[in-house]
Amino acid sequence: MKYLYKAVVKEHVKLPLDLTKYPKLSKEQAGHLRHFYNLSAANDEPAQEFLDAYRYQLATMVYAAALTHFHRMPAMRTLFQRLIRRLIYKMLRREVWGYWYLTSQSGIRLDPDLKELRKPWANPFERQGSLTFEWDPLFWGMGKESFAYDNGSLQEAILEEMERNGWIGVCCEPSLVFVACNQFPIIAMRLNDIRRGTNIVETVLEKYRFALKSNDMISRNELYRSWLSVKQGTVSPARSIGFTAWAAAFMNSWNTEFVEIQHPAVATFYRAALNQQLKNVDDDHSHVLHEARRHYIAARHTNSPSYNEPTLGYFVQWLSELGKTTELEDLLAYVDANLAPAWQDGGLYYPRCGQATDDEGQWTRMDPFSGNAAIGYARLNVEDGQKRIWDNPWTKEDVSSRPWVDGLDLSHGVDCLRDIFDENVTAMTITFQEWAGQDVKVSFEVKKLPGGRWGIYQRHKEGVVYESLEGVNIPVDINIKAGREVDIVIIK
Repeated sequence: MKYLYKAVVKEHVKLPLDLTKYPKLSKEQAGHLRHFYNLSAANDEPAQEFLDAYRYQLATMVYAAALTHFHRMPAMRTLFQRLIRRLIYKMLRREVWGYWYLTSQSGIRLDPDLKELRKPWANPFERQGSLTFEWDPLFWGMGKESFAYDNGSLQEAILEEMERNGWIGVCCEPSLVFVACNQFPIIAMRLNDIRRGTNIVETVLEKYRFALKSNDMISRNELYRSWLSVKQGTVSPARSIGFTAWAAAFMNSWNTEFVEIQHPAVATFYRAALNQQLKNVDDDHSHVLHEARRHYIAARHTNSPSYNEPTLGYFVQWLSELGKTTELEDLLAYVDANLAPAWQDGGLYYPRCGQATDDEGQWTRMDPFSGNAAIGYARLNVEDGQKRIWDNPWTKEDVSSRPWVDGLDLSHGVDCLRDIFDENVTAMTITFQEWAGQDVKVSFEVKKLPGGRWGIYQRHKEGVVYESLEGVNIPVDINIKAGREVDIVIIK
């Protein structure tokens, strides 16, 4: 029996715990999560061509949601499961992945020696599975095509491609291998190993490290190379800090010492470049900044405005992973003060702005990748967020043995700011915030609690309400006033 008895409800009692010791999401962090949800529930629309495209935004939202679940709210299993599944559904939309259908046929920008377009082909690992990509334009082509994978077959296809390329990585566009893009399948291999009891990633990393070194793709003392042209055997030098920051933000998961040493070295690299451009550079940062802005303003009309990587988003992700709190908070403060943060349906984002700077050389550009996803990722991440998941990932035993919250997701009209199960006092603490300005009733169940009698405390602005239940699964019903925050404490 789930519930043995229910005691008389008591009002105006005191909470048994001091909740200030349990961290909760800020208004901005909760707003980013809700914006992810809003976009996952929005009408499907294309937003393709470059590095700020739909596919990159969605992937970053999934990583940000996973980081938040792992590091901040581990009990909110249903909430994050539903959010991530909605985002994956978006990834399977043709307007998201269809870019690769055409790009896989290559072009002279990717392969200067190309004489004709490559023909589309069926991958040998395609079979019926849970990840099915459907190519079915309304008026183009010879009919519907489906490309079916599951988690395992997709990994096998990636490993085959890495082996064909000498373990330097998988080509994103034909013949081009990017360091940043290959961090994601490597992380996935590690997590798949944990799920399956295998150790594939160890061998892959041994070969991958050797290939990176042999092709001079990464360095401790300067920026990473932009990409390797596999067919031509040439390496493209870095054009900005963007690709280095993006790669390092995720490479920190498995190559931490290298990434930590390389971060200050990049600053030295930039100072050396400044010394070449500006003679007698001193410690007057305002002078250096003034000269940099003056130089940019003088040259900005000759700079191409097209195809600029989302440097801001990459950079804040990097800072968040390395735990550079001062630098990150200063940069986010600038973003909040100058780049028009906007709230819509309870979600926080930064609207697109294509202009790089204003007339005084102040940064004004905001791309969809940074504004919709990467800034939220940086706010929600913790120091070594990817590394800590790599080092101590959840196992099936971990997930099945601890308390969790069922029946709640972001469609219920509240933001969850906190969930913590404190084993020292045998108590679950959950905090909700109503965001839409409407009274709302929320019902959910806390499952897998240790057996026994539980006191349930609800702290509203008006006071604390207490009730008592016994069992391992405890139902909770709460009424939240418009705009109010409510704390729930379930204690043994």
